[in-house]
Amino acid sequence: MPETLEDKLVVGISSRALFDLTDADGVYEQHGLSAYRAYQREHEGDTLTPGAAFPLVKGLLAVNDRAGKQLVEVIIFSRNDADTAMRVLRSVEAHGLGITRGVFRGGREPWPLLAPLSCDVFLSTEREQVLKAREHGVAAAMIAPPPALGDTVDASEVRIAFDGDAVLFDDESQRIYDEEGLDAFHQYEAAHADEPLSPGPFRPFLEGLARIGAHFGAASPIRTALVTARGAPAHYRVVNTLRAWGVNVDETYFLGGVDKADALAAFGAHIFFDDQRVHVEAAAQKVPAAQVLWEEDELPPEEPKAKPVVAPGRGSKTKARTKTRSKPKAKKPATPRGASRPAAPRARARSER
Repeated sequence: MPETLEDKLVVGISSRALFDLTDADGVYEQHGLSAYRAYQREHEGDTLTPGAAFPLVKGLLAVNDRAGKQLVEVIIFSRNDADTAMRVLRSVEAHGLGITRGVFRGGREPWPLLAPLSCDVFLSTEREQVLKAREHGVAAAMIAPPPALGDTVDASEVRIAFDGDAVLFDDESQRIYDEEGLDAFHQYEAAHADEPLSPGPFRPFLEGLARIGAHFGAASPIRTALVTARGAPAHYRVVNTLRAWGVNVDETYFLGGVDKADALAAFGAHIFFDDQRVHVEAAAQKVPAAQVLWEEDELPPEEPKAKPVVAPGRGSKTKARTKTRSKPKAKKPATPRGASRPAAPRARARSER
């Protein structure tokens, strides 16, 4: 019988999210594919340094060692062919990562293979790949440039932090705040305090982590945190939602508009997921972070950032979107919304290394 991945937590990762391939990227951008191929062969024995997602991957794979069986599966997805990917494969072995599966598509996009390989989450440095994964029902996030990573990664416990609205939960309440302001947001949340929020794209990933935690009981090596800009009185609905889902989050920070970066650093996050670029960029100065993209977030890289506007008082949230979402009143389904708009143009197609 073929082995199945359906009973495991499957993490798909691009090679550029796992390792720092800046040097090879530069060769490809300046001199093209032939020079890139020659460079990778020449440096095949040079072990790559960790990328932004490396701490998360190492921590999750260490869970398998503790369990004595495979609870987590990590799969590398790349546009490289297997020949040019040899440096990546050798670096996986040199870092002692228990990764045995990889998809190398020889110039074609990797996202069509995510669902067939039962991926629960996909992490990439490429905006288009993340949006395509989301469009096809796979939770995905765009990894930000990493902070300075030490030579060693604490794998004794893997700590994963999530924003709430538009990440664990859908963006219903975020739309109210974006379009009508803080007072309307608080009134809406108070009126719906006992009504669970609809699931966001990362609820299945949280539930997968919870299942692994249940395998270990009180000694679980996975610790989760909800780090949200919500404060009183908007916190009641969050608690009631998690209760309705039957999911426990180890730590919850209702920061009421206070910057999240220092709290995430104190938590020691191996990664933080947020939908707002301003929070991701701030967090990425101190911990690995990734942006959960929605259709409207597909903007050319050169587009200027919106200035954060923080409303005063308790429970303030940061207005950081450069576009607002349309506001349908009906509840959205848990699966991602329909097809996204055409990808923002790029000067040159990049190899997903």
